[in-house]
Amino acid sequence: MAQRIVQSFKKVKNKKSRSTKKSEREFLKRGAEERKRPVRATPPLFRFGVKEESTLLAFLMLKLPKFGRNKIKGYLSRRQILVNGAPVTQFDFPLSSRDEVSIEARSQKTLKTQKLDVIYEDDELIAINKPHGLLSVASDKEKGITAYRLLSDYIKDRDKHARIYVVHRIDKETSGVLLFAKNEAIKDELQKNWNDIVTKRGYYAITSGVPAKKEDTLKNFLFKNATNLMYVGHKSETTVLAITHYQVIRSNENYALLDIDIDTGKKNQIRVQMKHAGYPLIGDDKYDNKDNPLHRLGLHAYELDLIHPITHKKIKIVAKMPKEFDGFLKK
Repeated sequence: MAQRIVQSFKKVKNKKSRSTKKSEREFLKRGAEERKRPVRATPPLFRFGVKEESTLLAFLMLKLPKFGRNKIKGYLSRRQILVNGAPVTQFDFPLSSRDEVSIEARSQKTLKTQKLDVIYEDDELIAINKPHGLLSVASDKEKGITAYRLLSDYIKDRDKHARIYVVHRIDKETSGVLLFAKNEAIKDELQKNWNDIVTKRGYYAITSGVPAKKEDTLKNFLFKNATNLMYVGHKSETTVLAITHYQVIRSNENYALLDIDIDTGKKNQIRVQMKHAGYPLIGDDKYDNKDNPLHRLGLHAYELDLIHPITHKKIKIVAKMPKEFDGFLKK
């Protein structure tokens, strides 16, 4: 009788042990899945647009007169004040028109910049080879890890009073050359005269399918729909002309590597025009191509040529072809 009781107790104990282990595995699995989910940005406590030149503390004292100098300095010391998505700690940080200042609910950590690939720098300009998957600048959904913030931290490590200015953007999923200015006057000059100053915008693209023509120029009128996606349409007051030149570098039965040069810098123009031509970029699920052999968008901005706004010399900024691109069609 006693032996049957002991055996029965062991069975119950083993059953509970298996159940506990199963629960632990399910808990760990749920935790891993939750860590993979994108973290939503916490809304800022305050957000202000800058309309004229000022310094940070003076600007916030004007916007928040009830706060007092010490309270604002406390936000600065805790890294809760951002300028264009990057944390700032110095009270006399210079502000320019069109800057955005926010006070966050939480302290913002310093981001590691060891992997930041600076490919060009002089007294007025700095450019990086942006990795795919990294936002160029902050958005409403993501304010933490952006190319702008990484480069801002990199610059401030050398000079706490230094700052950078956004000149242009490339898509989060696109890698390659991303240029910033070191002062507002250069930024304004580049943005106002971008098409005259920039002489080449070169991209590497990998397409699903091989274009029938080895070399061609695509001219389409693009429009934006209600969900902010771009599509090819007819010429009208609401469409913009996009011009894209491509040349096939190499191909196999299913894919092609293209060298692309654009005359116009319209939103998503390469992605939209190649899809319309029947050869969408690999990994472009935004425009309904689920074919994703490299687990990334097949687009890389490899070259930006421009006339330097100060020296007036020609500059060629190059971000080498990603290894996964170069090796893909050599297999």
